Amino acid sequence: QAPLVESGGGSVQAGGTLRLSCVASRNTYNNYCLGWFRQAPGEEREGIAFIDNDGYTNYAESVKGRFTISKDDAKNTLYLQMNSLKPQDTAVYTCASLRDIGSSCIYESINAGQGTQVTVSS
Repeated sequence: QAPLVESGGGSVQAGGTLRLSCVASRNTYNNYCLGWFRQAPGEEREGIAFIDNDGYTNYAESVKGRFTISKDDAKNTLYLQMNSLKPQDTAVYTCASLRDIGSSCIYESINAGQGTQVTVSS
């Protein structure tokens, strides 16, 4: 698979918003579940959101109600809209194509980008 490329990270204050973008190849975009992971220093990587080819979405409890995953078919681009950011959201965020079991996506990456840093200050 061709690499995925994230952008949109940065530094914001608590309560602020950011939108991450991830450009994928057409093959990856059309044929795989797509999702976002994050990893804070000293912690394990956490799968936080995915979207399948039918538009079904899933969110980790830690971000549910604050983050929204979406896709733009014309641009082969995956997004993560992050609202009401908290200091504990500080992490490197990575987009990835995901494995599936049957027709269900799982938080196991096949191919991932390099990641983009998100820092939320209090």
